[in-house]
Formats: sequence, C-alpha cells, structure tokens
Amino acid sequence: MLITELLAQNARMYGTEIALVERAPAVGGRVEITWGEFDEQANRVANWLMKKGVKKGDKVVHLMMNCIDWLPAYFGILRTGALAVPLNFRFDAPALKRCTRIAEAKVFLFAEEFIERVDSIKDELHSVESFVFLGEEKLRPPYAESFRTLLASSDGSAPGIGLDPSDDAALYFTSGTTGDPKAILLTHGNLESACYVENGHHQQTHEDNFLCIPPLYHTGAKMHWFGNLLVGAKAVILKGVEPRWILEAVSEEKVTIVWLLVPWAIDILFAIQSGEVDLGDYELGQWRLMHIGAQPVPPSVIKEWKKVFPHHRYDTNYGLTESTGPGCVHLGMGNMHKVGAIGVPGLGYEIRVVDSANNPVENGAIGELAVKGPGVMKGYFKNPEATAEVLKEGWLLTGDMARRDEEGFLWLVDRKKDIIITGGENIYPVEIEDFLQDHPDIQDAAVIGLPSLRLGEIAAAVVQVKPGRELTLEEINRFCEGLPRYKRPRRILFGQVPRNPTGKIEKPKLRKLYEA
Repeated sequence: MLITELLAQNARMYGTEIALVERAPAVGGRVEITWGEFDEQANRVANWLMKKGVKKGDKVVHLMMNCIDWLPAYFGILRTGALAVPLNFRFDAPALKRCTRIAEAKVFLFAEEFIERVDSIKDELHSVESFVFLGEEKLRPPYAESFRTLLASSDGSAPGIGLDPSDDAALYFTSGTTGDPKAILLTHGNLESACYVENGHHQQTHEDNFLCIPPLYHTGAKMHWFGNLLVGAKAVILKGVEPRWILEAVSEEKVTIVWLLVPWAIDILFAIQSGEVDLGDYELGQWRLMHIGAQPVPPSVIKEWKKVFPHHRYDTNYGLTESTGPGCVHLGMGNMHKVGAIGVPGLGYEIRVVDSANNPVENGAIGELAVKGPGVMKGYFKNPEATAEVLKEGWLLTGDMARRDEEGFLWLVDRKKDIIITGGENIYPVEIEDFLQDHPDIQDAAVIGLPSLRLGEIAAAVVQVKPGRELTLEEINRFCEGLPRYKRPRRILFGQVPRNPTGKIEKPKLRKLYEA
C-alpha cells in the first residue's frame, strides 16, 4: 500500500487518535494533530496545489525545519502526483538555487527561517510560478502566499489522483553544495518499501511511539518513522537535541523507540555520568529500542549504553538515499555479539562485495559494497551518465568498501570516495579546499576526515602557507567563517600537502600522518 494510502487508512481506522506531536522545549511549546487532521491537512495542501496548476510529474520544493506541518505538506505534494523536493535546511542560497533549477520546480514552499535566502534568489528561479510561506503573517514576503490561508481555504477531501508504485514520487539531493548536485529520483514504490523494511526490522505495533529528532529532509529519520506509519502508531517530533530534552520527551510522551546519532548518544551518556541528569527523574521503562544510523558507530559507545540501559534492544542501520534511506543492511536486534559490524542484508535486499570488475570477492576480502532490493532508486534525475556509473543490472554500487565475515556479517572498511561524515552530515572536502585556496597566504590545502568518537569523523584541513608568508590559526578560523558552520574545519594543521605526479592530493599519506 502506498504511503499516501496508508495515511488515509490510518485516518479511517484511528482518526481521533494522536498521530504527531511537536515538542519545542526551548520555548516550552507543544502541539499535536490526530490522524484525521493529518490526512485532511494533506488533502488541503494537495487541492490547493492542484488549483495552482500542479499536476502529475511537476516538482514542488519543500524547505522547512522540523515541525508539525512538515509531514502534512510532504504528503499533500505526493497526493497531487507531483514530486516532493525536500531540501537540506543548511543549504546556502546558491545551493538552493541550483537544486531548484535542476528540479525545474513549479512551486516553492518555505518557512520563515529561510526568508533571506529565498529573497536573494527568487528572481532567478524562472520555473517557479508560486511561492508559499509558512510562518507569522507579519513576516510573509509580498511575493509569497500564506500556507495557513491555503489550508483554511482549501478543500479537505481526497483529491482522487491515481498513483502507481512505478510513479515518480520525490527528488532528494545528495549534494546541493557542489557545482554539480545530483538529484536522486525515488518512486512511490520505493517509499512504500521503506515502510515494510523498517517495520520488519523493528517490529513496530500500533502501541509504539517513535521519537523523531534528525531532520525530516533526510531519508533516515522519515523512513524510520515509516515503520510507525504502517501500523498507525504515534510519533513525536523533537526540536532540539539536549540530553534533558530527549529524556523528557521519552518520559512524558511515553516514547518506545528512539533513533539517535552517535553524538547525541554520547551526550546522553555524559550527562548521566556527570550528574547533569538523574535517570530517577524520568519514566523510561517503556523505551524498548535505541538504534543508530548515518555514520559508523563506535562499539565502545554501545557497550557503555547497554550498561546504563540494559533492557534496551539495539540495532544499527546502514543505508543511503539511493536506497531510500536506511535498511538495506542492518545489524538486527538480536546480534549484540556483532556490534561494530553494519550487519546483514535488510528485508528484501541482496548484498554483494565486489571487485573493480563487479565480480563478487571471497569472504574476508575487501571490495565495494553493492545492494539490490526494493528501495534502490530509479536513478539520478536528468543524469544518465552518473546513473550508469552506480546502477549495474539492478545492483547499486554504494561507493563504500566493505568485507563480509564467515557468518555473513558486513563490516565497513573505508569509503571509496572522500566524503567526510560528521554527525551524520556529509561534507565534501573539495569544496573546503577550494575555499581555503582563495586565501592570499595559502599555497595549498587538503581536507581529510579524522576519527572522532562523538561525531564519527571531523573535517581537518592541512594548510600549506606560501613561502615567506605568515598565517595564524585564528586568522584561518576567522577566514572559514565564510563557510556554513557545519562545513568549517574542526581542526587546522600546518604542513606540506603531498601530491602525486598527476597533481592529485595523496590523502592516504595525510591520514596516516595525522591519525597517529
């Protein structure tokens, strides 16, 4: 059953029950909507978009921070037959412009946090016919229509657009911050499959309650929630990551499932160990599952977690947007003896570890991880060359290097590409390198990922200063303020940047030197 149909079914079966709760502890806010209200709001969004001429195959940009309106807007877009285009709220204005142009979006829905960025690019988004603003009316730009007004004035009945699993559903951008971002094209069948994969792995029932903390623009958080959607179970959207706020939400909302990133798990453990929080102040007995994804998980963190929460089931999930988020590989809740591995093939998936000719390698040998299953993308939108590089007869080449042990468990070894994953966010070194090399006193620069217990990796910049020039750490950090905060190098190292005869940076040498 398609996810749009699952929402309608939940409204019929559980219409008066709470579907979504939004908690904003920084301001003391809490709002909730029922399944019936969720379904009706999605219909109102869909019918308004259709009045504006949005039809099957069109694209609608969706740019919001996590909030109670995020999912109704997303489902409303899907119900028109148009493609939802959720964008990373960290993207700067040029990245938003590039992504919107690639998608050829017809409507641009944005929240008040993005007014300045959208203002600066709106006249260059020639495909966009309507802007829709979510926020206080007094802040609404004159070129945008009010989301609240469209909800109030639109029809709440089902729009009646026929959808098929093979229909295009969404575009998710892998890299809106590089010169050539790629948009991953997912179908309604892809989204549907994520519901069954997640529910099969974590066995959600109607009585479960999922705490959603990561950003909803990312496939990870949303596709984990899909396991609850399948059975009409509640979810809580938490705006904030402080340990106290997480524990309060679990306690007060009777949360049973929490998906964490490694930094948040470490912060919770530290808060408990330091006495910042007292577990005796919270009701946590119903919390049955803690799982982690988006980055490698240090086994030491999970061992410590199990000492504090011995009754918790644990799972880690490996996935990528090209496979509709997490679940193509998972550890499995019963495999604590394999903590450190990413696990076994997910529900409905096949796995291979292959050499450069795409031939399977023997157990124990290192090769590229390839996956095949119901979540594998249709392809990169309007980019057949990039699609052909990673899709081989239905197999998706992930770009991650792995090995399989004798029991069939997969272990990640390294990434084929140089992407740095910091706290679940992808950082592309070349962009930072190019930025640094614009400094008049920098001769060369290389950015590598260095291990971090809390964040998985941090971006470290090796800076080679021009002969005869002087440059301080403070000056470089001040210069890097021109980058978005999450891209700024967390460590600056002064040294030579080695390059091979073809001019490529020899990053293995740098890692060996600075990881010691």
